Amino acid sequence: MTQQQNDTPAAGRLSADLGLRLIRLGLDPADVVRVVQTALAEDLGGGPDVTTRATISPAERGTAEFVTRADGVVAGLAVAEAVFELAGEDGPVISVRHRVADGDRVTVGQVLATVDGPLPAILTAERTALNLLTHLSGVATLTRRWADAVEGTRARIRDTRKTLPGLRSLEKYAVRCGGGVNHRMSLSDAALIKDNHVAAAGSVTAAFEAVRRLAPGLPVEVECDTPDQAAEAVAAGASLILLDNFTVPQLRVAVAATAGRALLEASGGLRLENAAQVAATGVDYLAIGALTHSAPALDIGLDLLRAG
Repeated sequence: MTQQQNDTPAAGRLSADLGLRLIRLGLDPADVVRVVQTALAEDLGGGPDVTTRATISPAERGTAEFVTRADGVVAGLAVAEAVFELAGEDGPVISVRHRVADGDRVTVGQVLATVDGPLPAILTAERTALNLLTHLSGVATLTRRWADAVEGTRARIRDTRKTLPGLRSLEKYAVRCGGGVNHRMSLSDAALIKDNHVAAAGSVTAAFEAVRRLAPGLPVEVECDTPDQAAEAVAAGASLILLDNFTVPQLRVAVAATAGRALLEASGGLRLENAAQVAATGVDYLAIGALTHSAPALDIGLDLLRAG
């Protein structure tokens, strides 16, 4: 095999061991491969890693560590491992040993994993692995902050479909690592009747009944802008109500009015500073789009320990 081929993203598969571990984590190995291959192609689709080829012998081996530069929650270690497997010439020639598990809280300077193998392959895959690991860990870290803020209440932190294109399943996995729960994965998993649907149908009741006729077994959530709409949705038979931009007093009214007949999800205008207050009203969920669309990456580096 030529060096050019060696620098090109592999078209192969993940090892059976890693595939099984991904499945146990609730991830689809085929989806992970798709994301990783797309990411590797961005770096290598136009040719080899010129810098690495020029400075490092193909036979040179090395050992490196993923090290945190900030406190947070880790997510995506197995995804980063998949990068090294797929960037290798003929499969898992790079070994990755995890020192922590996804969902663990980590502190500055903590070693997350050790990587050992051909140094050119490690350095070629470094940025792709870090991009995924730091992003997913950032999502998990932000989710954990929200989950901690509502601890002691019945409320759970829930994500939305405001995810980066192509990364939804991985980002939703990271939310779970941070202590959150997932909303629907796609438009077909559940129905969410929003204000524009209500406007088009004529009323909350008309929209709800239309969805029920088309998909009688599908879970249906109704977005409501006022307490009166929420009462109408419950009367129509909705079991999950999204309370959009409700004030804390309005949330209390909605909780009292529904009296446990529907699950309630607060959404819109939520901040970490008022999360505990919102959760204390008795709602079941706080929906936070920022978990996935605005989470800052957790600062993690890959430090070379030795080469040769």
